[in-house]
Amino acid sequence: MTKRLGVLVLKPLSLVLVLLTGLCSSPASLASEARETVETLHTALLEAMKGGASLGFEGRRKLLSPVLDAVFDFRTIARLVTGRHWAGMNEAQQTEFIGVFSQLSAATYAENFDEFGGEKFETRASEPKKNAEVVRTVILSPDGDEVSLNYLLARHGEDWRIVNVIAEGVSDISLKRTEYAAVIGQDGVDGLIAKLRAKVASYGSKNS
Repeated sequence: MTKRLGVLVLKPLSLVLVLLTGLCSSPASLASEARETVETLHTALLEAMKGGASLGFEGRRKLLSPVLDAVFDFRTIARLVTGRHWAGMNEAQQTEFIGVFSQLSAATYAENFDEFGGEKFETRASEPKKNAEVVRTVILSPDGDEVSLNYLLARHGEDWRIVNVIAEGVSDISLKRTEYAAVIGQDGVDGLIAKLRAKVASYGSKNS
C-alpha cells in the first residue's frame, strides 16, 4: 500500500486554486461529474492491479496511459511543479516537459499498481473548494486498513480534470515542486527533462 501511494502527492491547495477558472453548473452536478472523473481513474487502476503479471508492465502502462491523459490536466500540473521556471521555458521545452511528465506518470502507476490483494477504492465525499472540487476517497485493504487519497479537480473545457493528488495529507505537487526546483537549479530545465526521460527508460529496462 505504501509503495502505491508514492505515485502522485502535491502543495497547499491555495497554490493550485489561483490557476482555476470559474464554474457555472450546480454544486450537485459538479460534485457528480468530479466523482466520475476520479472513479474512472480508480476503475482503470483496479483493472491494472487485477491484470497484474498477466498484463505485465507494458500492458499495464498501455492500459493506464490513455486514462491518465483523460483524467489529469497535465499542462496545469506541469506549470505547478515547475513553478517560476515555467514562464522561462520556451514552447518546445514546455511541450517536451508535459510529454515526458505524462509518460513518467503512466510508468509510475504501472509499476506501483501491479498486483491485486482484495483492495478496493471507496469515494467518501465531494466538496467545493473555491473554484475547484475536492473528491475524498480511501483505499481499503481486506484487513480493514484504509489510506486516504484525495483529489483536487478543476474545469478543463467541458470536463473535470485532476490537478493534485493528496495521499495521507501529503501533496504530490509539493514533493515534485521541491525536487524539480533542485534539479533545475543545478542542471537547468533540459537537465530535468533528461532526468525524467531516464526515469521512464529505467522502468522499461527493469520490467523488460
